[in-house]
Amino acid sequence: MKSYKCVLILFFIWTFGVFEAKAQDPIVQTKYTADPAPLVYHDTVFLYTTHDEDDAFGFKMQDWLLYTSTDMVNWTDHGIVASLKNFKWVPYDNGAWAAQCVERGGKFYLYCPMPNGVGIGVLVADSPYGPFKDPIGKPLIKNGPEDIDPTVLIDDDGQAYLYWGNPNLYYVKLNDDMISYSGEIIKDASIAKVKGQPDRFHYQEGPWAYKRKGHYYMAYAATCCPEGIGYAMSNSPVGPWEFKGMIMDGTPKSNGNHPGIIDYKGKSYVFGLNYDLLKKSMSKHYERRSVSAAEITYNGDGTIQKLPYWTLTHLEQVGRLNPYNKVEAETMANSKGLKTAKATEWERNISWDKGEKIATRLYVTSINNGDYLEVRGVDLSKGVSSVEVNVAALNGGRMEIHIDGKTGPLLGVVNIKTSAEGDIWKTITQKVKNVKGIHDVYFVFKGSNDLFEFDWWKFNG
Repeated sequence: MKSYKCVLILFFIWTFGVFEAKAQDPIVQTKYTADPAPLVYHDTVFLYTTHDEDDAFGFKMQDWLLYTSTDMVNWTDHGIVASLKNFKWVPYDNGAWAAQCVERGGKFYLYCPMPNGVGIGVLVADSPYGPFKDPIGKPLIKNGPEDIDPTVLIDDDGQAYLYWGNPNLYYVKLNDDMISYSGEIIKDASIAKVKGQPDRFHYQEGPWAYKRKGHYYMAYAATCCPEGIGYAMSNSPVGPWEFKGMIMDGTPKSNGNHPGIIDYKGKSYVFGLNYDLLKKSMSKHYERRSVSAAEITYNGDGTIQKLPYWTLTHLEQVGRLNPYNKVEAETMANSKGLKTAKATEWERNISWDKGEKIATRLYVTSINNGDYLEVRGVDLSKGVSSVEVNVAALNGGRMEIHIDGKTGPLLGVVNIKTSAEGDIWKTITQKVKNVKGIHDVYFVFKGSNDLFEFDWWKFNG
């Protein structure tokens, strides 16, 4: 009887899948990311991050990245969305610190700090994906060495406020054009050290201003080091701010921090940073950080319940992934060993267009034996008959497609052979076993090293 039940359970899992997908932590493994700045626009979360280079010892930051998600579990890498090169007035190539993007009137404003007293700049785009351009050709804010970590709140009356600063908090009223301001720059002393509170709770840097259900919030990285995530509340966008508690206590795992908070699909989330990905490969401390996210809960009075450390939290998936349309390979919930890259295509690969560079593509690279890519909560309700993968062979290898685990049931194997035209992108169609339901899908790579590059995949029902 017991064996019959086991068979029945296995049949149920194979047929109908697993109904809850857990989020990996950190949420990006292919690059080092920090200073999360989430923006909800229409039905999508746009997550702007800073970028620590793979060889960083201290801060080595040259550009800003963009990731998107519609389910808070699977994230699509869109690569570099802006860089220091966008600002002709910036005198260095290392200093792309914590930025924030906000939308107003169908335009998107990316506020970018330049450390060492250079100032805070602003870029503008017609799309959250960019391209972003510098509309003023100079700093928007040039107030001194504390001009870092900008955050913007647009109040219900339309007045926008720009806040920033370490170790003090400053603010100014932005004009309707969002690229200029009026009035004096104000130093806000109300969020400084609060009598009766330990130093580790006090404001340090990384402010994140927002309004929710009539309450004004200022989340921040608390006194260094390590930095937890604290928050204060007010009845006004200009304070005074009253310390309310810690969203997450400081830990050496998050020596620095930078909060970003949103509401999305009926839930509330806080983003922050840690060194968890770095510590998987080395014990030494370098500035190679990673972004994590967790769901937060508000009490009836608007205060926020404290969270444990990221790895002790759980994110529920709030959508499903459609595998019957092309899915970019750089969409993933988890991965091992992989990187993403963007390349420009030449006419010989696409069309006869006078030899000019005519297209770019972002793809998964650095694929070696044993690496894998995971997407979660894939809706296979139509069943599957075959899979299409778009790849460029290097040394060639195998792509095993499993469900519900790296060694879970095998749907099929795509053999990718090397050729003299290894850099040419080709679409391969492979028959696979039929399965229905909601499943996590794993692409497991086998072979030697530098197997192939992977652009997109698609299941056929």
